[in-house]
Amino acid sequence: SDAICNFVICNDSPLRSQPIIFNPDFFVEKLRHEKPEVFMELVVSNITRLIDLPGAELAQLMGEEDPKLPGANSTASGFFRSLMSLKRKEKGVVFGSPLTEEGIAQVSQLIEYLHKNLRAEGLFRVPGNSIRQQILKDALNSGTDIDLDSGEFHSNDVATLLKMFLGELPEPLLTHKHFNAHLKIADLMLFDEKGNKTSTPDKERQIEALQLLFLILPAPNRSLLKLLLDLLYQTAKKQDKNKMSAHNLALMFAPHILWPRNVTANDLQENITKLNNGVTFMIKHSQKLFKAPAYIRECARLHYLGSRAHTSKDDLDLLTSGSKELQPLKSQKRSRLDTCHQEETQQRTEEALKELFRHVHNMPDSAKKKKLIRQFNKHPTALTPGSDVPTSPAPRRTRSRSFSGLIKRKVLGTPVILERKSRDATPEPERVSKENVLLLQKCGSPAHMSQAKLKSLEGWKEESCRRMRGHLLSKDSSSL
Repeated sequence: SDAICNFVICNDSPLRSQPIIFNPDFFVEKLRHEKPEVFMELVVSNITRLIDLPGAELAQLMGEEDPKLPGANSTASGFFRSLMSLKRKEKGVVFGSPLTEEGIAQVSQLIEYLHKNLRAEGLFRVPGNSIRQQILKDALNSGTDIDLDSGEFHSNDVATLLKMFLGELPEPLLTHKHFNAHLKIADLMLFDEKGNKTSTPDKERQIEALQLLFLILPAPNRSLLKLLLDLLYQTAKKQDKNKMSAHNLALMFAPHILWPRNVTANDLQENITKLNNGVTFMIKHSQKLFKAPAYIRECARLHYLGSRAHTSKDDLDLLTSGSKELQPLKSQKRSRLDTCHQEETQQRTEEALKELFRHVHNMPDSAKKKKLIRQFNKHPTALTPGSDVPTSPAPRRTRSRSFSGLIKRKVLGTPVILERKSRDATPEPERVSKENVLLLQKCGSPAHMSQAKLKSLEGWKEESCRRMRGHLLSKDSSSL
């Protein structure tokens, strides 16, 4: 799905040699700007698939109702809330004003400078000089060019001013509408084999939910959040120098980017730990959170290029699994077709063989007919037709293996071939051979025979030889 827009048509020759920058979220951004309602429905439907948002919280997320925030109806800490609102009363071009592209451009100078000075110990924790901070704040509000590399300002001054800018925004960077959704994302845990919820965070689902939630942030908020989380991620990577881990940085920034405005720690109570851990998670996984999930990209692409747009990950999973299951079904169908084709071919072959055998059987007796029948008999598996075809056994000449045959070969000195007397009666040479063996075993060797048996046997031999000579002399030479 990432291999989209492979070429660009450009008539300006100087630009043809420039590298093409491909944005994998091209169709996502296109859908966001051209059809915001369709885009919102697509993203929110997948957010509700991951986290449970009741009707009121869902309406707040979509901007249909005003968000209900903790401490809104409490009067216990009203003095502190009114004091904080007074601090934000003075509005400038950048500080205290709603977030704009101009304000982001000014603040990005602070972020770029801090990227070059991440080794300062206690960065974002140690406060800077208040006089230098006020000079820098006035310069940013007035739009004056600032040379932060001149050495006039310290990295702690710049870091404190960045936190001040975030804290003076009319609403937190992650907006009031998303507050309850972030609390639900912090509660996403893994399940054990029995389906019970464990205390181990489900990181994959948390990342996916944050990716979706960041997609529906206002464009200025999303741009600044990306710059900020990348800065904090790089800061945490150098914690061996600056002593600021991801958790320490989250404690510094959670009140400014996630806590609702005009609330105190007492208003949040047990949610403070969730919020701090949530910002810690964002810092650690910041490099993954600003990429649209693959199924959102595919849905956006299908909306413009496909005939049918799928509205959730489940639809795409079903489509993908269906295409995967379709392959074995196709192979099974193909194998069944092949089997049917083979059976049909074999049936036609058998019918052709039957027809051929009938033709051979009806031929007049000749040497060619005998030769064809012998070929059928040599290949019984391939050429034997079905049992419904009447067959007549071909005449065979076999060599006698009887006891009298042995005597004849001894007397004549040459084997004698006897024709079969009946064409329907088939000799059983194996059975005759076995009877001869039994006869030999019964009679034993001549050394063990009695004298009377030997005399009767000799007489029987002489009589057999005499009869055989007479029979052979009466035959003509061709029958020999």
